[in-house]
Amino acid sequence: MPTRTASAVWEGNLKDGKGNMKLGSGAFSGQYSFKSRFEEGTGTNPEELIGAAHAGCFSMAFSNGLATAGFTPERVQTQAKVHFGQTPGGLAISKIELETEASVPGIDEATFQEQAEKAKINCPVSKALAGVEIVLNARLVS
Repeated sequence: MPTRTASAVWEGNLKDGKGNMKLGSGAFSGQYSFKSRFEEGTGTNPEELIGAAHAGCFSMAFSNGLATAGFTPERVQTQAKVHFGQTPGGLAISKIELETEASVPGIDEATFQEQAEKAKINCPVSKALAGVEIVLNARLVS
């Protein structure tokens, strides 16, 4: 398996500085700042990128689990809500909420939920984030 890369540059102090993060593939490059991370400023932030990675990984893992169980999904859409803020140990990601909906012909609700839970546990990004509470809300749509 290939090793994936990303890089970041930060210039200045925390409050007034600015930075840029980019993926090694060149698919994304974006600015970030104190305001984009701790307030509502323009740009991205590490937590948003973790959310995108988690949503993408979960969607793929869920799709694969469904297919392995004999159900071909038409579509899996996932949103990750990354909760970031002050904790007793300092700033941290305290919880990630995965909201997913999928169209899967021929599957029953119990099997759908079982496969969703397996994907949450076995997705490589979930494993990397094992110290964070991960909450899943999976909805079967037609």
